[in-house]
Amino acid sequence: MTAPQTLAIDVRGLAKQFGDKRVVDGIDIAVPQGEVWGFLGPNGSGKTTTIRMLCGLLKPDAGEGTCLGHDFRRESEAIKRKTGYMTQHFSFWTDLSIRENLEFTARIYRLPDRRKMVDEALDRLGLGGRQHQLAGGLSGGWKQRMALAACMLHRPDLLLLDEPTAGVDPKARRDFWDQIHALSDEGLTVLVSTHYMDEAERCDRIVYINVGRIVARGTVADVIAQSGLATFVIEGTNARELAPHLRGLDGVESVAFFGAALHVSGHDAHKLETALAPLHSRDGLSVQRARPSLEDVFIQLQQESRGEA
Repeated sequence: MTAPQTLAIDVRGLAKQFGDKRVVDGIDIAVPQGEVWGFLGPNGSGKTTTIRMLCGLLKPDAGEGTCLGHDFRRESEAIKRKTGYMTQHFSFWTDLSIRENLEFTARIYRLPDRRKMVDEALDRLGLGGRQHQLAGGLSGGWKQRMALAACMLHRPDLLLLDEPTAGVDPKARRDFWDQIHALSDEGLTVLVSTHYMDEAERCDRIVYINVGRIVARGTVADVIAQSGLATFVIEGTNARELAPHLRGLDGVESVAFFGAALHVSGHDAHKLETALAPLHSRDGLSVQRARPSLEDVFIQLQQESRGEA
């Protein structure tokens, strides 16, 4: 018999309201220790509010459960000491060097042997050669790397990342994710919100939030299968010019540009085939059914979000 997984986060009925707006509405989430989970959803869907409640920065209106073995409502201070939180916007001191930022952060945490811990963080994130450079002069990728080093100084058990790679170039994003998976292999649990589909596909599981509620969760393959979408890819001569003519046809629920191709999706495959049938006879045009991508599902869920909002 397989031993049950230890849950780093096990919360039920999480809710938060600001004025008359219910931002988070009854979220249940159970994240096993050592896994990397992705939070997806449109802006304003409740991702950041959920993350802030989990790490004790925001008091929930309702909900029960544990985070790192502590009651997430009554023991928020204990949770904070075991959690690293990387905000969406760079929040360190631009007129201090990388080393000075890390040393100051270490003092805030009252860490013993601060110099040694800062040295280890610099080495681990490849920051040693830049340690005396002012943080304000760093590129987005190096700022992100420094912020991750600061979050890891106190050796947390849980890492919460709020759109950490926004505005960062693809190479820096890939390096960042290599670091995240290396940390996960050591037992660190990671919850990350992102709008990048390639990043979502790097997660063990993803959760899609829509107007404060979870509407899809599971592995990437699970979420695609649960969507029930059928997708056709149209490629060839002037394929993109077909988009306005396809929108509104019976069975067509979304039309999205993917480079020079179009992805046409809907939940009724037969209606889609009927709508696209006239295109098969056009010279230079290819219409093929394909497995929906995560981005196809994301676009569909976004459209449904707008309708509910």
